[in-house]
Amino acid sequence: MKLFPFGHATHPQWPMAAGLVLAQLRAQMALPDYASAPTLGLLYITDHYAAFAQEILDHLSAELREVTDWTGTVGIGIASSNVEYIDEPALAVMLCDLPSDQYRVFSGVAPLGLAFDAHTALVHADAETPDLGELIAEMAGRTTTGYLFGGLAASRRGTVQFATGGNGNIKGQGKAGGVFRGGLSGVAFAEGVELVSRVTQGCQPVAGQHVVTAASGNLVTELDGEPALDVLLRDTGISLDHPQRAVAALRATLVGLSAPGEDAMGRAGHFGADVVVRHIIGLDPARHGVAVAAQPEPGTRLAFCRRDMQAARADLVRICAEIREELEPEEMPLATASALASADPLAGPSPERRIAGAVYISCAGRGGPHFGGPRAEMQIVRRALGDVPLVGFFAGGEIARHHLYGYTGVLTVFRAPS
Repeated sequence: MKLFPFGHATHPQWPMAAGLVLAQLRAQMALPDYASAPTLGLLYITDHYAAFAQEILDHLSAELREVTDWTGTVGIGIASSNVEYIDEPALAVMLCDLPSDQYRVFSGVAPLGLAFDAHTALVHADAETPDLGELIAEMAGRTTTGYLFGGLAASRRGTVQFATGGNGNIKGQGKAGGVFRGGLSGVAFAEGVELVSRVTQGCQPVAGQHVVTAASGNLVTELDGEPALDVLLRDTGISLDHPQRAVAALRATLVGLSAPGEDAMGRAGHFGADVVVRHIIGLDPARHGVAVAAQPEPGTRLAFCRRDMQAARADLVRICAEIREELEPEEMPLATASALASADPLAGPSPERRIAGAVYISCAGRGGPHFGGPRAEMQIVRRALGDVPLVGFFAGGEIARHHLYGYTGVLTVFRAPS
């Protein structure tokens, strides 16, 4: 498997940005290390271009005739290797060189058929879709690994998704143009497409975990048998005697939730991969309860947390090191991979790393500013993995396995065969 051609550009007018991206793609497709005839395109645009989604897809499809299948969506920002375009007009494309029998594009009008044996899937979704959590879980159940990766479209100008296959001739698509609103879309991969994926958390627990012992809907009334509000105030050091300071502190406090038996706490007090972070949406002093943006059942584990830049940076480096370790286990132990995360950021892709391309989906609340400066998040990824082909977007929620996350990043790499 050769490297996946990719390109990215910003311009007030989308045809100019598309022209710049096409120039990058064509230049790479002429190089011996890059795929010359890829068939699957991943397309991400910022919401500045949302109104022109169909025109952009039609233009790219016409210019890249060999690419028969497309998937993607819109974000408040998009990402590529070492760059973040946040709140500016931009688009990014990566062309994946995969056997046509090893993937299937799907959408609401052309669902994934039972005849295709899906191993994993890249999923894009609309946050306004009813019962979205159940749909994500159902889709995960359709794969043999139960593993999805992806995110929720994020836009202020119309939420769109791209999904078209076989030049518009996939069963069920009919005359649909390949731009959709609502529901789920994406591309499913068969077992022959090797992927390595990790979730990085962006929040740090402020105290230990608790068990929800009483709850009603969104309202948690007891933690470890104690009034939930009392536990919150004790863990965070917040005093209701100073209302203004208390309100500010509570707005910065979130909850990390996980089911019994899931990966709840990782190394040195960091959250594990199964923790989903949700907002505190209110307090009930009469019942000493804490209302959260979820409906935790008794038995759910809960920890109060806050967003933390240093923890987010360290965890992002960790998952990059773990991916490198999985790709190169006989050559690079985890400790070495972690140390190399601060190596030369200009290091290009090497055959030893066996990464053909990567997809990174991060929360719209993250990005460079949360990591200390413009483009800082993607610079960390590039420093850790090298200058590999990469595209992605800043989402309204992140998908990994059957979970819908917040304040996380999901990094997935396509592994070239040995």
